[in-house]
Amino acid sequence: MNATETTTKKKRLSGILVHPTSFPSPYGIGDLGQGAYDFIDFLEKSGQHLWQVLPLGPTGFGDSPYQGFSAFAGQPLIISPANLKELGLLSDADFADMPQWDPKKIDYGAVLNFKTELFHKAYANFIHTPDKMLLEEFEDFCLRQNFWLEDYALFMAAKDAHEGRCWLEWEPELKDPDDASRKKWEKKLAEEIRYYQFLQFLFFRQWNALKEYANARSIEIIGDIPIFVSLDSVDVWAHKDLFQLDTKGYPTCVAGVPPDYFSATGQLWGNPLYDWKAHKNEDYAWWVARVKHQIALTDYLRIDHFRGFEAYWAVPAGEETAVNGEWVKGPNEELFLAIQKELGEDLPIFAEDLGVITPEVEWLRDMFHFPGMRILQFAFEGLGESDYLPHNYTTTNCICYTGTHDNDTTAGWYANIPEECRDKIRRYGNTDGGCISLDFIRFCMGSIAKYAIFPIQDLLQLGSEARMNTPGVAADNWAFRYETHDLTPDRASWLFQTTKLFGR
Repeated sequence: MNATETTTKKKRLSGILVHPTSFPSPYGIGDLGQGAYDFIDFLEKSGQHLWQVLPLGPTGFGDSPYQGFSAFAGQPLIISPANLKELGLLSDADFADMPQWDPKKIDYGAVLNFKTELFHKAYANFIHTPDKMLLEEFEDFCLRQNFWLEDYALFMAAKDAHEGRCWLEWEPELKDPDDASRKKWEKKLAEEIRYYQFLQFLFFRQWNALKEYANARSIEIIGDIPIFVSLDSVDVWAHKDLFQLDTKGYPTCVAGVPPDYFSATGQLWGNPLYDWKAHKNEDYAWWVARVKHQIALTDYLRIDHFRGFEAYWAVPAGEETAVNGEWVKGPNEELFLAIQKELGEDLPIFAEDLGVITPEVEWLRDMFHFPGMRILQFAFEGLGESDYLPHNYTTTNCICYTGTHDNDTTAGWYANIPEECRDKIRRYGNTDGGCISLDFIRFCMGSIAKYAIFPIQDLLQLGSEARMNTPGVAADNWAFRYETHDLTPDRASWLFQTTKLFGR
């Protein structure tokens, strides 16, 4: 019996949200090495069956996993250098000048420079490795993943050849290549293309081994994908016909959300919008391939901004705010019917249904039995009733979170809300508020929601200094790390007992 068969028989599941970049590691950023395996062991000891991650793709400017270079590729920065030593691709001498890293915070610029140098050394050794099985494994990987890997490796090699500039600034023959010019650039950049294929081979090799380790311990992984992709991505460059672009490749409309209680000007994300008619004409093949690929990497898949499938906010390109947009109908159920046709009726998808959600969005979510999200912090931001309060849950088919990567930590949030809201929480939970993040984990566990998930920062009772992301703020995000000694036996014991108490 595999992990999926084991855990899905359990009616109530719980787990921890933490991105691999946050794991302990001696190399400046969390990776898929020992820190990841130690975390899986902690999940098992504490009685958890779920691990939720953020998008696993390669990040660009700003380091956000929600703005990546590819919807299919993996993040090279979380490749474990220790594993490369085990494979004989690196030696201790390669780490002689390693910087002294902050164990609690990622310096992305320094990490990128350090790891890029390591990866190039590893690639140079790989070319001459006597390990024939490793070489055959690489060739097999390239063949199996060619449907996205060929475009991705060329795109990244071309970016390097153009000092990282967006593809819109490349010369016309590469910006929109025909077969002849593509072959020309593939020949010109052959070694660099091979290098990027090698990095993806390492990522998928390490990730699949970790997933197998987790599944063998009845732990399932919840993946995450943003609904939209970045303009400066291989997805747009290689599939221009699937996006709303002008003849020069620039977006005609971009994504965002309209003005609301939180922002008088809305949010202007700037991502290019899909040409859903073009997707429909090819039976949504790109989306089907994307979901199929991601679900192969994880056991469940959370889709960010789910409401955009019912209707999306389209803002004319060039606008400085999201005010002058309009709602445009999305593909609705047609897309998910196409995905079902390929993957089966029981799609393991979680719907990020936060914000202003219409009955039409709820209908789409419920038609496919996708669990929606309930955030406990939202439940106590006022003194009145709220759909996010556990006693108002009308279905078990949902996920109860203490908070998400976009929220402050529960301890940090609690310290900054009005006293009357804190008083309501204390009375609601019969608590003095002294361990508020653990109280919130108990609230999650005790709810009727089938799934209860909490960021690791809440289990560690950390304040605002450990926040993962502040939406709308460009700097100082995605950098949180915890240390090995944080996952103590006492924490595992408390979590185990709490989990069993609430039948999870």
